[in-house]
Amino acid sequence: MTLDAATSAERDIAHHIHPQTDLDAHVRDGHFNIVRAEGVRLYDEDGHAYIDGLAGLWSASLGYSETRIIDAVTAQMQRLPYSSTFAQRSHPAATELAERLTAIAPEPLSHAMFMNSGSEAIDTAVKLVWYYWNAHGRPGKKKIIAREKAYHGSTIVAASLTGLPRMQEDFDLPVQGVVRAPCPHFWRHGRDGESETAFARRMADELEALILQEGPDTVGAFFAEPIQGAGGVILPPVDYFDHVQAICRKHDILFVADEVICGFGRTGKMWGSELYALRPDMMTTAKALSSSYLPISALLVSTRVSETLRAQSRKLGQFGHGFTYAGHPACAAAALATLDIYEERDIVARAAEMAPYLQNGLRALASHTLIGEVRGTGMIAGVELTRGKDPATPFDAGLGAGRLVQDAARERGLLVRALGDTLAFCPPLIISEADIALMLERFADALDAVGSTLSGA
Repeated sequence: MTLDAATSAERDIAHHIHPQTDLDAHVRDGHFNIVRAEGVRLYDEDGHAYIDGLAGLWSASLGYSETRIIDAVTAQMQRLPYSSTFAQRSHPAATELAERLTAIAPEPLSHAMFMNSGSEAIDTAVKLVWYYWNAHGRPGKKKIIAREKAYHGSTIVAASLTGLPRMQEDFDLPVQGVVRAPCPHFWRHGRDGESETAFARRMADELEALILQEGPDTVGAFFAEPIQGAGGVILPPVDYFDHVQAICRKHDILFVADEVICGFGRTGKMWGSELYALRPDMMTTAKALSSSYLPISALLVSTRVSETLRAQSRKLGQFGHGFTYAGHPACAAAALATLDIYEERDIVARAAEMAPYLQNGLRALASHTLIGEVRGTGMIAGVELTRGKDPATPFDAGLGAGRLVQDAARERGLLVRALGDTLAFCPPLIISEADIALMLERFADALDAVGSTLSGA
């Protein structure tokens, strides 16, 4: 068979290993080929249109038709297609992006470093935790605390922080030094008669007990997403982060906020840290930083951290970290154009305005026999399926209930993502009220279609 004669599915199966995919099913069933996009819709090779209910991978916040970003990248490529930021070199796009990000960042963040993905930003943050405590003469403070159901990425260290077994099985992960804290999901883990505030206090007490068990002098940092995204769109209980931050300060533990999903208006605020009054020592961001038009990520650090980096660099002769494409001119130009659009169109306010249509619409479906819990805030939500309304009655994992609803939704022109038996929603922030209504209608139809299949399961 010649290359020209092969179908796209046959060519893909022959040569392409897909991430986060059942590779055997891919070879058996083929792939789903997206060939173009416009606004909030994706189109397959047969011309079928789909509302993108997950903004790509929680990331295409401005949808797919922002020619202004494309024009900015094109102009930058024509002017300066590449320049390193190593060895005291810079270029205007990276300099301006660092200024712009630190101007809107939560306090006390004051300096920015650039990478290419959220995973690289997390790995960099872990390295800086170790570097920081070495610089302060406390080399024992190396353990990193991350939570069950956390998602922090797929590189070796980022996947080790991730609290999802599928990211670690047969990869010889996690690496040593990662300590697992409980997931603060009130609906699933709250005790009978326990209030949400009491649950938050218990989660904090368990965290502190873990720190004391490990030894505060061995714990360097606590990593947390403001809202746990790929773990199932899990919102923190009331007062949880107030307690956690106090514990970190008490035991001199750096607090790292992973804003890769939550940043740039997704929660109805610029940052999830703003929504939950977080004051992180470091913060990662990526995805919506460029609306995913080009890959770029950033790690923002406090003055406390940046001054330590500078002092230790003076001592050692250099700061021995960085990536070839860090602050790539074209990627930085894409991010700057994206930030311009966020500001000029007040996208954050628009997300807050659209949020009730998404949240109230999903909650109106909560009485459906398949739904155990609807949760979310801003323009991010999760719908968890259960056999009954009780978290103690999940569907058998082998049924793939979430995947069945995901596939039924796709048949009806809606793309959502099954995270186990939780269906995740994270549409582009530019989505209209009418398209939200259509998305909800298609999702409700998908639930009904699968309901008869699962009713006797």
